[in-house]
Amino acid sequence: MRVLGVDPGLTRCGVGVVEGVAGRPLTMIGVGVVRTPADADLGHRLVAVEQGIEQWLDEHRPGFVAVERVFSQHNVRTVMGTAQASAVAILCASRRGIPVALHTPSEVKAAVTGSGRADKAQVGAMVTRLLRLAAPPKPADAADALALAICHIWRAPAQNRLQQAAALHASRAPRPPHAPKGRTT
Repeated sequence: MRVLGVDPGLTRCGVGVVEGVAGRPLTMIGVGVVRTPADADLGHRLVAVEQGIEQWLDEHRPGFVAVERVFSQHNVRTVMGTAQASAVAILCASRRGIPVALHTPSEVKAAVTGSGRADKAQVGAMVTRLLRLAAPPKPADAADALALAICHIWRAPAQNRLQQAAALHASRAPRPPHAPKGRTT
């Protein structure tokens, strides 16, 4: 499984590609940051993020894209930029038919470090260790993108089994006696 992790942001959008399967050593394929100037027009910044993500999709051909789920912050301006960059990543992947998964920051931290309250340094250290890197990826946005990809690789099999079980259960559930049969108008 090859996953592009995206840590969305307008100034620095972290991107990282990890390949592997749960239970086996993982391999970093690439890591970087799509940057935009803070003083540029919003539209131009979003286009730059799109172009950067498209370049990563072209170059690495991931089977999945994992994006950090935007969460509420006190700084509305920051959360809006993060949400806009997140939407661009989702759009780029969806346009190509690549499945997208959203993972919360605490879910990613818990998957990679064992604690949903881990700090950036702990995430960077564990990403370095898990991917057998010489040093933590810099800036932290790049390490966070790799952590998102790792989280998805480790959690996707279990999530898929749960979804399949729920779908099977729903298909086998008896219809309630009051449910309409046949055609409805």
